[in-house]
Amino acid sequence: MKPIPLLALVLFVTFVPGCTSNTSPPKIGKPAPDFTVQDSAHSVTLSQFRGKVVVLNFWASWCAPCIQETPALVAMQERMRSKGVVILGVSIDEDEAAYNRFLKQYGINFVTVREPNQNVARIYGTSGWPETYIIDRNGIVRRKFIGPVEWTSPEVLEFLGKV
Repeated sequence: MKPIPLLALVLFVTFVPGCTSNTSPPKIGKPAPDFTVQDSAHSVTLSQFRGKVVVLNFWASWCAPCIQETPALVAMQERMRSKGVVILGVSIDEDEAAYNRFLKQYGINFVTVREPNQNVARIYGTSGWPETYIIDRNGIVRRKFIGPVEWTSPEVLEFLGKV
């Protein structure tokens, strides 16, 4: 049997534990991992929205599909706020000025926080944007969307109203 080269062994020991850690993305029907994000404007904790349906949306101002879905997110938040639905946006923007311009330009009417280090995105296994989790009033993940969504479609609004 051939001995394993030292470099291969070092790489294996270094990287395999990370692959098997408890940071796998949340699964449908399981509790959404709680988190707190502090940016220059405010601090947000997922659990502060317990009792509401949370649309957890990972986005960035430079992301074309994120820009595409933003008007529908704004319209959906306006329409569904009184029904206990809240959008929580987590932006990975590094450029705070670009982030703030985006919020103003698109009239963002939902809670959003900037987290350029992407810790929460890693917890949720997010690697593409936009990516959205629907979390029910008890903190359970009910749905995951990858890519832009037409948030004002009858099917989506009906689903959000029943969660």
